[in-house]
Amino acid sequence: MSKCQLGDGCRIAESADILPPEGGQSPARIGSDSIVRAGSVLYPDVVTGNRFQTGHHAVVREETTVGHDCVVGSQVVVDGQSDLGDGVSLQTGAYVPAETTIGDRVFLGPRAVLTNDPYPLRQGVDLAGPTLEADVTVGANATVLPGVTIGERSFVAAGAVVTEDVPPSTLAVGTPAKHRPLPEPLAAGNVHR
Repeated sequence: MSKCQLGDGCRIAESADILPPEGGQSPARIGSDSIVRAGSVLYPDVVTGNRFQTGHHAVVREETTVGHDCVVGSQVVVDGQSDLGDGVSLQTGAYVPAETTIGDRVFLGPRAVLTNDPYPLRQGVDLAGPTLEADVTVGANATVLPGVTIGERSFVAAGAVVTEDVPPSTLAVGTPAKHRPLPEPLAAGNVHR
């Protein structure tokens, strides 16, 4: 069994680590024209679309799917069993926990943190990753708590702490985040660059 399956035109840094499958795992599958930069680690059972790229020292854990044209930036961690849509951009140091669903064209700013454990280190609690619907933007250093859904085209301001669902096309700002009407300049969907 091979260590990974690469599409055409991929560039994998020599110091990147694409881990080999163990037991019943499948090799990582990396779409065509992708770039995996130095220090990045991809686990088995990861599937990415075409034109996927990492920054340096990114980690993508097992059973994660990543769509086409996605960026997993430097020092980003995407824990296992997460699903990322097309055109997703995760900026430096963002954290995506297991059981998270991210729609198309979602942007996570630097050091944004999504969480999935409502009571860390307590027994008998199921993990509940957040859901970020299409065209959501989460600003730098914002935190989204477990099980929260951020509605389509919503915008979470930098530093906000989101403790409850955010309706579509809404601005969430503050700690804890309060909902406000989305300003006109932010109303359009995200554009993948």
